[in-house]
Amino acid sequence: MFAGQLIFAQLMEFLPRHEFNACVRRYRGDARVRGFSCRDQFLAMAFAQLTYRESLRDIQTCLRAMQDKLYHAGFRGTIARNTLARANELRDWRIYHDFAQVLIRRARDLYSQEPLAVALHNTVYALDSTVIELCLSLFPWAHSQRQKAAVKLHTLLDVRGNIPCVVRVSTAKTADSTVLDHLLPEPGSFYIMDRGYNDFQRLLRWTQAGAFFVVRGRKNITFVRRARRQVDRSTGLRSDQTVRFRDHRTRKHYPGLLRRVTFYDVEHRRRFILLTNAFHLPAAAIPQLYKCRWQVELFFKWIKQHLRIKHFFGRSPNAVKTQVWIAISTYVLVAILRRELKLTRSQYEILQILSVAIFEKTPDLATFLQQTVTHLPTGCPNQLTLFDF
Repeated sequence: MFAGQLIFAQLMEFLPRHEFNACVRRYRGDARVRGFSCRDQFLAMAFAQLTYRESLRDIQTCLRAMQDKLYHAGFRGTIARNTLARANELRDWRIYHDFAQVLIRRARDLYSQEPLAVALHNTVYALDSTVIELCLSLFPWAHSQRQKAAVKLHTLLDVRGNIPCVVRVSTAKTADSTVLDHLLPEPGSFYIMDRGYNDFQRLLRWTQAGAFFVVRGRKNITFVRRARRQVDRSTGLRSDQTVRFRDHRTRKHYPGLLRRVTFYDVEHRRRFILLTNAFHLPAAAIPQLYKCRWQVELFFKWIKQHLRIKHFFGRSPNAVKTQVWIAISTYVLVAILRRELKLTRSQYEILQILSVAIFEKTPDLATFLQQTVTHLPTGCPNQLTLFDF
């Protein structure tokens, strides 16, 4: 009786094989490789992400326990801890960076019609960074401060679908605003940022490119008011002004006019000063756009809870970046799966099912994922299910 295919094999069928092979050829990933290809490396690392493995030995032990199923799961090489460690150490991490971009483009197309909190047809991005602490003795290249090491993940998130479009790994000493040099502003798009990106010499490039930004201003920035508009104070708005920088050095970096919107959050008793170059939107839309930035904070919380990026399997920069990009690829792959199969389950629930049933057989993956009964742990905090697509 036909019992179906392995769930892991059906999941990996959503990977575009031709594009993956093109990325491998671009960086000669399989040159002089005999038994453990880049695809085997990707499958092993994706298995680690989906089943929450903690080490290379953990990956080896679990996969070898399923030796009779590995061929049908897509593996062709021998799974060995040392082999996987060398692959992570030596194979160019850009293979998986480029392949993640392929998956990201596909996911963004699938989620392009997702509604926003603001009635906009433009693309809205949230930009922020998070720090992942490391052991200084194991990662001396990531030295951040006295007796500490860390890396910083700079992430540009497409708010529609919460898809990470750009992820850069740097040392923790790197200033947040430097990532602006590596982004290509899209005309007509909105970029939502916090106070760490108050670098108006860099933001001038956004205005010149026809893109819009909303950034939270620092308290010590001084302005000259050029115009003001009436606001409805019952909505939390306090002012809507057209301003220019008072300090001549800052004005030299950004000589144009800016819009300064002040908003008071009654619930949290906090005052926000928001600066933007978007003069065409209603004043109430600016705080609503800034609230979209919280999606990237939830994204960081979510991936730290459910992906293996807080504990790395290798110590070199290449191994760290390889693991990060395969983790991002796995995350985006599950997002693609959810939309392609039209599942109503959350991303969290799908990952929980996959983690315990990855080597089960089923004739229909969509039916299995949709009908499987899941029970969340008692006392499970709400943030585990906040990041639902």
